[in-house]
Amino acid sequence: MKRLVFLTQAIDPSHPALAATIPMVRALAARVDEVVVVAQTAADAALPRNVDVQTFGADSRAGRAISFERRLVRSLPADAVVAHMIPAYVLLAAPVVRPRRIPLVLWYTHWKASRQLRVAERLATAIVSVDRRSFPLASAKVRAIGHGIDVSEFECSARAAHDGVRALVLGRYSPAKGLETILRAVHDVDGVEVELHGAALNELERRHRAELAQLGLPLGDAVARSELPALFARSDVLVNNMEAGAPDKVVYEAAAACLPVLASNPVFDDLFAGYPLFFERTSPDSLAESLRWFAGLRSDEREAIGRTLRERVARSHSVETWADGVLAAAAA
Repeated sequence: MKRLVFLTQAIDPSHPALAATIPMVRALAARVDEVVVVAQTAADAALPRNVDVQTFGADSRAGRAISFERRLVRSLPADAVVAHMIPAYVLLAAPVVRPRRIPLVLWYTHWKASRQLRVAERLATAIVSVDRRSFPLASAKVRAIGHGIDVSEFECSARAAHDGVRALVLGRYSPAKGLETILRAVHDVDGVEVELHGAALNELERRHRAELAQLGLPLGDAVARSELPALFARSDVLVNNMEAGAPDKVVYEAAAACLPVLASNPVFDDLFAGYPLFFERTSPDSLAESLRWFAGLRSDEREAIGRTLRERVARSHSVETWADGVLAAAAA
């Protein structure tokens, strides 16, 4: 493949979530002659020389749509166009791309099935997601390719012996994250300390954070992506309670750092195979039982779980296997 166009919201190495897009672009660039990134915004980032970044920012939605179309047309011809997580990019790109018989691939992993997504499913030539269950519509176009984790970004850290269990929770203050269940469970288990970090990006999330504060446990703000390795290193376990259908990337990132994970989403069944790491999503008692089980493990048993999870991420959810899956979907 000579040229690939990658449509995304932002190139920003400091963003807590969107910074993970940069390793994806690097992995694609290692496999094709040229990558053209069309992004709404872009900051300085260490990208390969064969990556060209074009921005379409404007003051209005109509202005952004016009600028998007212009940048996309300038990026053609191409061997494939990949839309990253935003169905609207497929809707805007299809009238330009499909008549030219250029493959149009959507990467999407979320539980929400919007009207735009339903239209995008019809317009895309292929859809790639972590798992068939992480795409919320039934579609023959879906290919499960795993997540795209830059495993080299995370190291296995030796965790110093200490009393109790340090539980880490990361994610937005959205009701979909199931944070109330986590906090109530932690409150019921002696010896478990929780460190929670997240952003409240809209009024719903700000109200939910205020409701969670009434439970009396500390609530932290979002952290920069560069702080994740240190957070993982000082924690004993990550707890994740995201609504089914959306496999949180942070679960795979924690696993890449050899940090054991407790989660409720059944989509992690391959990652967790052989270990009792699941709890019932709406049951604080179920999570409390899992935390007590984890607290009773020896340090070498916890380490063995973490190393196994890292090996599974490297094998099936690395940014390299992700890029290979995207290109295979485009070529199919």
